[in-house]
Amino acid sequence: MDTSKFVEFFDCCVGSWATERTYHYLTHNEVERSRTEFTITPLTSDLKAKVMSDNQYALLSNLENLPGFSLGFYTISEKGEEVSQQLNLLFVPKQEVDAFLEGDYLRDRAYEEAKPIISHFRFDSQTRELLMTTHYTRVVSVDSITLVNPSLRIRKIINYQRPPEGQPLEQVALVGFGVEQKVS
Repeated sequence: MDTSKFVEFFDCCVGSWATERTYHYLTHNEVERSRTEFTITPLTSDLKAKVMSDNQYALLSNLENLPGFSLGFYTISEKGEEVSQQLNLLFVPKQEVDAFLEGDYLRDRAYEEAKPIISHFRFDSQTRELLMTTHYTRVVSVDSITLVNPSLRIRKIINYQRPPEGQPLEQVALVGFGVEQKVS
């Protein structure tokens, strides 16, 4: 499995970023703008093992080769609402099909629910898009990060109302768009 472009993607993501986002809440017809500042630092092997343990995930022997990061962010909305969070995350590639690398995305704390969670990721090595899908209790979040260049990323988030098991994602609750720029 060739993970070189995947590792390169994350090497570019390490550092401090600022993003301007627009959120469209379709459930109550509202548009909101916000600014987020966040910092991404690599995780040590010990913290990677802790993320796996928190998720009751079988410990792997190649932890140093798995992309893992600490993510801290602070968001302020145009209404003055503030949110900050710190979490650790780990990506475990499982298979490669054509230009796509797929696997598990583990967090010690989820965005929507304050508990460890395992999600699915798919990375397109040609477009440098990382697509992460998380099944929360009430919503399914599909989060896309496209690395345009080492200092510019485009972000898209779609939250669907969680459908009954086996049914397609159709009812959109929220759509967010953002332009993320690396801060030097």
